[in-house]
Amino acid sequence: MTNEAMKGKVAIITGGATGIGLATAALFLQQGMKVAIAGRRKEEGDKAVAQLKKISNEIIFIQTDISDSQQAAHLVDETVRRFGRLDVAFNNAGIEGLFTSITNMPESNFDQLMNINVKGVWLSSKYAIEQFQRQGGGGAIVNTSSWLARGAFSGSAVYSASKAALDGMTRALAVEVAQYGIRINNVQPGYIKTPMFDRFFETENAEELKAPLIKQTPLNRLGTPEDVAEMVLWLSSGAASFVTGECITVDGGLAIGGQRM
Repeated sequence: MTNEAMKGKVAIITGGATGIGLATAALFLQQGMKVAIAGRRKEEGDKAVAQLKKISNEIIFIQTDISDSQQAAHLVDETVRRFGRLDVAFNNAGIEGLFTSITNMPESNFDQLMNINVKGVWLSSKYAIEQFQRQGGGGAIVNTSSWLARGAFSGSAVYSASKAALDGMTRALAVEVAQYGIRINNVQPGYIKTPMFDRFFETENAEELKAPLIKQTPLNRLGTPEDVAEMVLWLSSGAASFVTGECITVDGGLAIGGQRM
């Protein structure tokens, strides 16, 4: 169903060439929105644009490393140059890094994860907020956190820390920029079938390894990128006009405590 209120609005989606970002870009375009997707890999971005143009021509790719302040600023400036304004920023880009014990974790992995997952979102938010303010206020930001921001498993310490940092940042920024009519929220995906998720299971017995994860999830399935995209659309729209500073889990009930039978 098309959300007429979103027609013509302009969005940036970082990490928009695959997975949740790509599904959200498709959903936004279906609403009649104009979308700039960003990522580090040009070939991947060009491929995504070719796919998304089957929905709408109002789609561009801007090669961007969001951990670099000049590139993050350019992303916003170029989007506004092409489409005239900015209404929504979906800060979805992130990396998983290494999942290993603290004694085996190299310092370089910690630095890379924090630079992209935390600093990159901070920079993307900073330049989006500046643009919203230049336009006179209003605007919505949605960040991709993770259920691991409030959960854990062995080896997830650095990744969990990076996503928990986004939850804290979101709450603080939501209070700070509410005076300008800007809303900021997080989505916390659970086990979602994306290229990042599949990289953990590049073995012959992949389906066997995934089975316990599905069993842990009360809704008894993996999530899809579209499941998360629908929440991002809602948080970006006027339907969520009184929602800010929230971290909303999209995980099929995974993070609910209690024994699984």
